[in-house]
Amino acid sequence: VSSLSGVSSATPTEEMNGAGNLMDFLDEPFPDVGTYEDFHTIDWLREKSRDTDHVTIRNKPTCYHSKESIWELIKSLLDAWSGWVVMLLIGLLSGTLAGVIDLAVDWMTDLKEGVCLSAFWYSHEQCCWTSNETTFDDRDKCPQWQKWAELMTGHAEGAGAYVLNYFLYILWALLFSFLAVSLVRVFAPYACGSGIPEIKTILSGFIIRGYLGKWTLLIKTVTLVLAVSSGLSLGKEGPLVHVACCCGNLFCSLFSKYSKNEGKRREVLSAAAAAGVSVAFGAPIGGVLFSLEEVSYYFPLKTLWRSFFAALVAAFTLRSINPFGNSRLVLFYVEYHTPWYMAELVPFILLGVFGGLWGTLFIRANIAWCRRRKTTQLGKYPVLEVIAITGITAVLAYPNPYTRRSTSELISELFNDCGALESSQLCDYINNPNMSRPVDDIPDRPAGPGVYNALWQLALALVFKIVITIFTFGMKIPSGLFIPSMAVGAIAGRIVGIAVEQMAYHHHDWIIFKNWCRPGADCVTPGLYAMVGAAACLGGVTRMTVSLVVIMFELTGGLEYIVPLMAAAVTSKWVADAFGKEGIYESHIQLNGYPYLDVRDEFTHRTLATDVMRPRRNDPPLAVLTQDTTTVEDVETLIKDTDYNGFPVVVSRESERLIGFVQRRDLTLAIKNARQKQDGVVSSSVVYFTEDAPQLPASNPQPLKLRRILNLSPFTVTDHTPMETVVDIFRKLGLRQCLVTRSGRLLGIITKKDVLRHMAQMMNQDPESIMFN
Repeated sequence: VSSLSGVSSATPTEEMNGAGNLMDFLDEPFPDVGTYEDFHTIDWLREKSRDTDHVTIRNKPTCYHSKESIWELIKSLLDAWSGWVVMLLIGLLSGTLAGVIDLAVDWMTDLKEGVCLSAFWYSHEQCCWTSNETTFDDRDKCPQWQKWAELMTGHAEGAGAYVLNYFLYILWALLFSFLAVSLVRVFAPYACGSGIPEIKTILSGFIIRGYLGKWTLLIKTVTLVLAVSSGLSLGKEGPLVHVACCCGNLFCSLFSKYSKNEGKRREVLSAAAAAGVSVAFGAPIGGVLFSLEEVSYYFPLKTLWRSFFAALVAAFTLRSINPFGNSRLVLFYVEYHTPWYMAELVPFILLGVFGGLWGTLFIRANIAWCRRRKTTQLGKYPVLEVIAITGITAVLAYPNPYTRRSTSELISELFNDCGALESSQLCDYINNPNMSRPVDDIPDRPAGPGVYNALWQLALALVFKIVITIFTFGMKIPSGLFIPSMAVGAIAGRIVGIAVEQMAYHHHDWIIFKNWCRPGADCVTPGLYAMVGAAACLGGVTRMTVSLVVIMFELTGGLEYIVPLMAAAVTSKWVADAFGKEGIYESHIQLNGYPYLDVRDEFTHRTLATDVMRPRRNDPPLAVLTQDTTTVEDVETLIKDTDYNGFPVVVSRESERLIGFVQRRDLTLAIKNARQKQDGVVSSSVVYFTEDAPQLPASNPQPLKLRRILNLSPFTVTDHTPMETVVDIFRKLGLRQCLVTRSGRLLGIITKKDVLRHMAQMMNQDPESIMFN
């Protein structure tokens, strides 16, 4: 590299400004080169190339004798193992945060109804565990736990106590939701929502600065506890994926291998998403498959192993904290004592149809409401909206015991089989006093008044959950969709399960029941129907299949019920896909206008690259740079007058033979840096993109050589390349732009945004809905 002193270092025979004194940028790298601006797409090929250079340097043979060489060896080992270290740290932190969130949610949810006198930080269940005065029949009642009315007035029963408890329940719910929305609005606007649509977009190569930042992590963790505790129809599982990805981004900044390479960073974030689902459901394998099937855009085999390790560490950490107090990872663990029968596939498939219809209804209604929120005055009052929805939810939820409790507890009760020790209303069956059988083989029995009462309450809860979830998802607070969707399906499934059970009991001589339902036998398990219904509704909303089934059997421990779960998941996807291919996350990506090319979308139109490229007919000519005739002033004027992300470099404007492509940001930084560090660079200095600059008279201004920031292998297609191929190239290579040539002559350019606009046009959608650059 030549001296920075410019002309003064030249020898008498070098009285010409030539290559001898020319500074070639990136021989000495300057800050921020190769980085991207906010709301821009990364260049996957460029990031891959940089990673290859990094590996080549790391693997360069060194003689390990001196202290410096030993230090280099240690650095290379740290670099090689940094991926596994990052995975370990992600697993530990996300597991710890999930455990803390679970414990805090349990305590704050119960705080709306009462307080533990022996230790106020105990939840209702923990309080009565520690009590010696709990009876079997009233296991949820103990003197240490008092409802607010009993604590304030001394009366536990009566209309006055009920009204006071009702009022305080609403007050606590409003307080929690107000705190949640205020914290999000003031400190971290990106902490709202589920986060999965944005994470899918980020993993596809889009830059949203601050979305995975430290403030977002802190505020999302705190407000997630407040939002779930407020009793709104939302879950913590989706936001936990966002929390885990924030952890991944945090640890990426500790290692230059990941902090300076956006492609490598996304491999870590894919693994972090797996760890997030692992701790959300206690399903490590399901988490890996969820990341692969649902959120990741680029998922090499190396990322699969690391995702598996991160999910394992996260699950182990959560298990060590033991937030549910049952020595298990999951809240919904079930043990059914009867197998399923072939004839039951009919109601399972019907539940799948219900799940697909519910998914379609929810997506369309929720997107319509969110669009209304974005385009009307409603969007300007997020705090008011959250308060209003919370108030309506609390007022309607309290009278019904199935909506008053937390959604996770509701699902747990709906999944449970009715054993001899169950005290739930759903298990109020009429016992035959003459029947003496083992505890684990309770036969089908006629439903008692408690079951019929529970059915009415569940039917009302189903309508309530279906309607209120539509308005809740998408508000400016952390809100997950997994648990509310599962609750809708579990309620519907339990109702169907009880109906089939009673039909089998009263009509066991019917031909459909005759082969598998004998009198006095236990042949129908309503809890299994709830589990299948939950899987069907979750599949209808998210369109997951393989990962959904694995999550469900890990979530419940019901390994032998994989076939019913698969039948329901596939049916719900088929039914939902008949009304529209997009799941809820893809629909929100489209609503927000994120530049996301879905790998699953098919492009079958017979258009060519020339139909999509710019400039179009009657457009001004393409903005280009020449390799040796453009001045610094020309470049600065071009940057000022246009907002393009980069510029093709050609031999000359006459020939238009393509040389390469230079990024706008790199060009700006290079010229700014040259003016500061290289003597003699002025507005009239010529910018060279050639290997060797020609000899110039000494009177000429110092030239500027920028060959090193030029991409000499930009991706090109001919003007007659089918757009089907171009779309495939953009998807699979993660391109930012593609140049169109004919016989080596530059004709135009196609950007990712152009591809998305063209696809929208072909599907009769508004092409301007792609809002971001």
